[in-house]
Amino acid sequence: MWWRAIVAGLVVAGVSELADRFPRLGALLLTLPIVSIVAFVAVWNKEQDMTTVSRLARETLVLVPLGLPFFVPLAFSERLGLSFWSAFAAGFVLASVTIGCWFWLGPQPPPPS
Repeated sequence: MWWRAIVAGLVVAGVSELADRFPRLGALLLTLPIVSIVAFVAVWNKEQDMTTVSRLARETLVLVPLGLPFFVPLAFSERLGLSFWSAFAAGFVLASVTIGCWFWLGPQPPPPS
């Protein structure tokens, strides 16, 4: 579905442009679950199955908070003396560890029906 790529590109471009002038508004646009909304609609249109949508929503509900450590090094990069790329890499590692632990230690999802 080509329209998903267009929506994602528009969100990235919009956040980038808005954040240059108004960082708080750029952050607000980032927090909107636009990609999730588009994904839920796409899954529904493809499958027409609430079980699939419900599973996707439950997994998203768990994984979003587990991905939040990504932002910590970026948010405190000036205090920590980190460059963009080192803060980005540290955030990526932190989020990978938290999400990886969930996949390793968390409950195993049922197989797809």
